[in-house]
Amino acid sequence: MNKALDMLEKNLEGLISLSADDRAELRKMGPKSEMFARKAHDVLAQAPEILPGTFELADFTADIEALDQLRPVFTRIAALAGRADDTEMALGSDIFTAALEGYRFAKLAGKGTALDELRAQARVRFARQGKRKGAEGSDPA
Repeated sequence: MNKALDMLEKNLEGLISLSADDRAELRKMGPKSEMFARKAHDVLAQAPEILPGTFELADFTADIEALDQLRPVFTRIAALAGRADDTEMALGSDIFTAALEGYRFAKLAGKGTALDELRAQARVRFARQGKRKGAEGSDPA
């Protein structure tokens, strides 16, 4: 998987990173703005003589073409990232459920240094939860 990710990163090395400030300053293009921009491009491409020499129609065209090429890739990456997030959440849920179940068994088995350490961690994890339920300092499970 790492080799595939390395290849993906290599092939997408032209992607940029924006700071939060940069993102805030940029104009955002939603669906309606994109329709306008594409129509403007079509009109300008049909009548380039109306543009001043400083207007870069070729850059405008290249940006649209790049977006059109990258969009399907971004859609696939977003879907994959969504599945990764869901998998991480499901694994985390399974792990946490097993930890709680194991903790209950450890409590039933008795005391010991390991159980004391686990109980201390549980108190940290569930400290606010006990206060919400009105059972301050209660042991989870």
